[in-house]
Amino acid sequence: MVSFNGLHMNLGSLSRLSNAQTRSINAENPTGEKGKGGLALPDPGGPARELGQGWKVRPCIHVLAGQTVTLADISEPGAIQHIWMTVNPAAWRSLVLRFYWDGEEQPSIETPLGDFFCSGWCVRANVSSLPVAVNPAGGFNSYWEMPFRKSARITIENVTPKDVLDLFYQITYTLTDVPDDAAYLHAQWRRSNPLPYKSVHTLLDGVKGQGHYVGTYMAWGSNNNGWWGEGEIKFYLDGDTDFPTICGTGTEDYFGGAWCFIMDNEYQRFSTPFLGMPQVIKPDGLNITQQRFGLYRWHIMDPIRFQQDLRVTIQALGWRSEGRYLPLQDDIASTAFWYQSEPHAPFPSLPERDFLEVI
Repeated sequence: MVSFNGLHMNLGSLSRLSNAQTRSINAENPTGEKGKGGLALPDPGGPARELGQGWKVRPCIHVLAGQTVTLADISEPGAIQHIWMTVNPAAWRSLVLRFYWDGEEQPSIETPLGDFFCSGWCVRANVSSLPVAVNPAGGFNSYWEMPFRKSARITIENVTPKDVLDLFYQITYTLTDVPDDAAYLHAQWRRSNPLPYKSVHTLLDGVKGQGHYVGTYMAWGSNNNGWWGEGEIKFYLDGDTDFPTICGTGTEDYFGGAWCFIMDNEYQRFSTPFLGMPQVIKPDGLNITQQRFGLYRWHIMDPIRFQQDLRVTIQALGWRSEGRYLPLQDDIASTAFWYQSEPHAPFPSLPERDFLEVI
């Protein structure tokens, strides 16, 4: 990977000097301006009341019921390089992240908070991948590179009638020139709950323009006994209609595993730089009635390139009697990640809060 004024960086180019400028936004410096961190004044009853300005005064924010808060509003060219966030797991599906590039009215990224960070079930699980890391105890990290040429705006919406307290966040970015061939990150969330019988789950549809697909996260809830992952993923590229250009061989195969992820009669959790199944939630015989899985697949070494349009679907198949496939009616939530040129086609409307909820 080569370096463009600090926009791209790896160990091989880390020693190279650059004219890029690093900035960071959090509750202690909500604008990210140079020399503007730690200016909040202590509350008379707060924990920093005896220490004064410059100490730990405003480390987090509250997102009130129904409120949308702007986390970042950047008006120079550059790229977001790292995002760290944490909040109570109960809010992971009730807070919605949206990213807007270069003054656009429609978001290029729109997902529940937890699903953006491979945590769709509102239950903590560590993730050790290259672009997304979730660390004890619920520290969300994103290293997706997100370039923009004019501006970037990030908002978070609380879609519930209950206040969400103590949202911590840090958004680190570089101010720099952006090369002509740099595309914009997009992410879209969809859910089938339940998936209609003999239907496929659509991860992505209606994408127009040139770009490349770079990742999938799925929160998959099985509503039947037995194995749930015989289905194939399909990528329809550049005018494909009935049949795709890229067709997988099975769900566990797409996520880099084999033979149902089972060894010694147990599902094997795993988390690697590019693919994993870090989460398996088993029924407890009392309150949890289905098995639930969290899986990710990053196309970083093998991005799926498209020139005009893209559609992505996955089948949900199990087994029934006499060695026949069973079309499943599972709870499937997916977050698709891709880069493309702008403008992008508008996303389908995000469902209302009851359809986002994990129950």
